[in-house]
Amino acid sequence: MGDAFSEGGLPTNTVYVSAYYMDRTEVTKALWDEVYAWAINHDYQFDNAGMGKATNHPVQMVGWYDAAKWCNARSEKASRVPAYYTDVTQMNVYRTGQVDIKNDWVKWDSGYRLPTDAEWEKAARGGASGRRFPWGDVGTVTHSQANYKSSADYPYDISSTRGFHPAFSDGLQPYTSPAGYFGPNGYGLYDMAGNVFEWCWDWVGDLGGVGQSDPHGPTKGSLRLARSGSWVNVGSCRIGYRGCGTPSGRESRTGFRCVLPSGQ
Repeated sequence: MGDAFSEGGLPTNTVYVSAYYMDRTEVTKALWDEVYAWAINHDYQFDNAGMGKATNHPVQMVGWYDAAKWCNARSEKASRVPAYYTDVTQMNVYRTGQVDIKNDWVKWDSGYRLPTDAEWEKAARGGASGRRFPWGDVGTVTHSQANYKSSADYPYDISSTRGFHPAFSDGLQPYTSPAGYFGPNGYGLYDMAGNVFEWCWDWVGDLGGVGQSDPHGPTKGSLRLARSGSWVNVGSCRIGYRGCGTPSGRESRTGFRCVLPSGQ
């Protein structure tokens, strides 16, 4: 894990991450709406209804709290045991309010949940190490590979088109692209760079000691991590870049995708 190119990220570190499943694409507005409609009729309350440029685009304008509750609703709708709870007893399912869930309030082996920082980065790398982006080993990026705002200020951005992606900058922001529009990485995952930031579980903090197994990040904080970059900027699309936001915050450049424990 970490910034192998020393471009402003955390230093590299080695961690072990157990097997897990991950959504191939960012959660679309269509999937969000399907689960949301079920959830509000089953004792869930959200701060915002979420937005999307189209049903096949990623949902955005979703805060971390709502993303976590939605993961639980997705689990319950699919008759799975939810992952997130409101206290250490793991008896009260997180369905309402803005709760700063602690690491030991989570059933890590159950249900849909947000990826940890380590899980997200392992997935983004697609089975390779030391890369700047989720593809190849050249370390460059163009508009043929991801949805981002191109700039000559970044030497690794060699796109022949500059500014917002010309296929999606229609004058009505956000300039998101359909989920899965670009080619996948080595694990068959799409949009691990660009389009929208993706909420992760961890509070902002360092990577911890070398050789950790399944790290869950700091036990407390004020900002939650968000990864992958977005349609707004190319520098944040690097694998080693770690974005963040307040858990109640929502932006047109931020969405999420889910993971599911192995065996489920």
